[in-house]
Amino acid sequence: MTFGEKIKEARTHHNLSQVELAEKVGKSRRTVIDWENGKALPRTRKVYEALAKVLDVSVPYLLTDEEAFILSAEEQFGYRGKKDARQLVSELTGLFAGGKMAEEDMDALMFAIQQAYVDAKRNNKKYTPKKYQKHTDSPD
Repeated sequence: MTFGEKIKEARTHHNLSQVELAEKVGKSRRTVIDWENGKALPRTRKVYEALAKVLDVSVPYLLTDEEAFILSAEEQFGYRGKKDARQLVSELTGLFAGGKMAEEDMDALMFAIQQAYVDAKRNNKKYTPKKYQKHTDSPD
């Protein structure tokens, strides 16, 4: 089930109109329409949390694994991390297109690659020349 389908189903279950949902989460009706039609996704975890609270569902229920990875990358590494994570997910999805790999194996591989991405981002700190490094050694 897509994010849009989940939102629409939960919204109708709670007898909320698109306008009412939009007001409760602080967004426009157009945004809710775009979510439900699969044209957009919330940009921050804060919006997912607001939706989850209003719709009485959990945040993990609303997020796919890929969306959770992208949001996590943004929280840890900023806009560039989000952009890189989105590109990685897109390329990996293309890699699996039409394949004959079991769903569990695809999920495991996707998770392993995502974890490798996060580890690489953490380990790849920019090089700082020695003359600009701060030394903690104090002369005695």
